[in-house]
Amino acid sequence: MTEELGFDTRAIHAGAEPDPATGARQVPIYQTTAYVFRDADHAAKLFALQEVGYIYSRLTNPTIGALQNRIADLEGGAGAVCCSSGHAAQIMALFPLMGPGKNIIASTRLYGGTVAQFSQTIKRFGWSAKFVDLDDTEAVRAAVDDDTRAIFCESISNPGGYLTDIPAIAKIADESGLPLIVDNTLATPYLCRPIEMGATLVVHSLTKYMTGNGTVTGGAVVDSGKFDWSASGKFPSLSEPEPAYHGLKFHEALGPMAFTFHGIAIGLRDLGMTMNPQGAHYTLMGIETLGLRMPKHVENAQKVAEWLENDPRVASVSYGGLASSPWKAVQEKVYPKGAGALFTFAIKGGYDAAVKLVDSLKLFSHVANLGDARSLVIHSASTTHSQLTDEQKIAAGAGPDVVRLSIGIEDAGDLIADLDQALSAASG
Repeated sequence: MTEELGFDTRAIHAGAEPDPATGARQVPIYQTTAYVFRDADHAAKLFALQEVGYIYSRLTNPTIGALQNRIADLEGGAGAVCCSSGHAAQIMALFPLMGPGKNIIASTRLYGGTVAQFSQTIKRFGWSAKFVDLDDTEAVRAAVDDDTRAIFCESISNPGGYLTDIPAIAKIADESGLPLIVDNTLATPYLCRPIEMGATLVVHSLTKYMTGNGTVTGGAVVDSGKFDWSASGKFPSLSEPEPAYHGLKFHEALGPMAFTFHGIAIGLRDLGMTMNPQGAHYTLMGIETLGLRMPKHVENAQKVAEWLENDPRVASVSYGGLASSPWKAVQEKVYPKGAGALFTFAIKGGYDAAVKLVDSLKLFSHVANLGDARSLVIHSASTTHSQLTDEQKIAAGAGPDVVRLSIGIEDAGDLIADLDQALSAASG
């Protein structure tokens, strides 16, 4: 799909053609485990990566393949690999880069589950993470050492809605010879295209805005195809002979598609974090309306955030689209279409008032999710970020008096009215 076509056109058409067998216009759900080979030679070539095709649905599936192609197109990447969740996508992205004793530099402003994954879980692989405030570019530079293998950030962070200056971090990554991995879940390629700003890899939780209706879990890793994996010798999984494929060197043999093919042939094969074809089907349908939904999400979020900021019962609002936000200049430069639709606010009265407000909302759904067409609310400190220390909670924007809102596409006036009555209940 050519870049001359507009975003909305590509969101509908990219990565898919009418089904050659039936003419079906919508991508069919290929609910199959395996695929019949033409002959023994065909099977051997597929398994040796000498020919592209379908082997087994843990690795490849036509429905998932169409989704991968569409996401890669929208993000401006060379290829993409879909998997079972956003958390799976993070491990899939790191897997070819890391090894025992190696580390990543990660933003202090990340989703609580990601902080837990990076501070605890990856230690079991012998990996580690250095958490750095990415607004302090000198601290980021100073954190890089000989064992650093990537820099990781969220474009718009969960839960605080903080905005990352991606070009500034990409410059440091480039100077250090490191890939920059950007979680673009909250922005989506509609609001932000990190690869155009220098990111090497983009990860998504497709569960959120890309699907947009709270029906499935899924993840994706998009590769820019621009990083030289052989230059430094730091990434042997991609530059050195792979024993499982008769000494194939992925980067040498596959060039811009090296990371993507490694993600399928090694990552999905060995980690097994497979997306299911029905989930891929729902996400394909969700992406068709992404360009319609995101402007409404952003418009509503701006109105609600401005109303909250002017309410005397509210202590503070953290939303990058506000004129008062310390990230307003970054929003105008990096996210010109808007600061997304997830943000937090602190309520006067502390922890008890925050919990009371959540319990008093009627239109907002109290769930551990975001990016739905419906507006959602959660008290992060007692739920999604409860496993973190108090210091980590505050750094992530999830203090005890903070409530996270995921603003949907309802009428903004109705959302404000619901917040108004809940604030009255909490303040009373």
